[in-house]
Amino acid sequence: MNIALVSATWHADLLRGASDACQVVLSGEGAGFTTFTVPGCLEIPLFAQKLALSGKYDAVIAFGLIVDGGIYRHEFVADAVLSGMMRVQLDTGIPVFSCVLTPHQFDETPERLGFFRDHLVLKGTEVGHACLKMLGAISSIG
Repeated sequence: MNIALVSATWHADLLRGASDACQVVLSGEGAGFTTFTVPGCLEIPLFAQKLALSGKYDAVIAFGLIVDGGIYRHEFVADAVLSGMMRVQLDTGIPVFSCVLTPHQFDETPERLGFFRDHLVLKGTEVGHACLKMLGAISSIG
């Protein structure tokens, strides 16, 4: 198994924990992976499509954090990113997994940042396991 991990650079300090936790899960099962970064979450679907079409990867896992920055509604961004990722996997047959989170009340106080840091580690672990389970299910089809 060869898996591409794509992280947005916005909130990279928080996302690093999710990606690192995912890498521990994948490594523990002998899966290979390559890490990539893109500027933000909106760039993830196109990059995931390029990775999926390259023929080099069995799956793509995306890491991002979409927060309400007060300029526009983050729900629109989240919908565009997640719909794009879904389209990539349906169009290419390569699974695309989301660890792109949209916290309801994100703020950057030390307490909340600690909560999100811990939560993202948990989500990184979960997405790593989900990826391995799905690749196992797909391989059982033949």
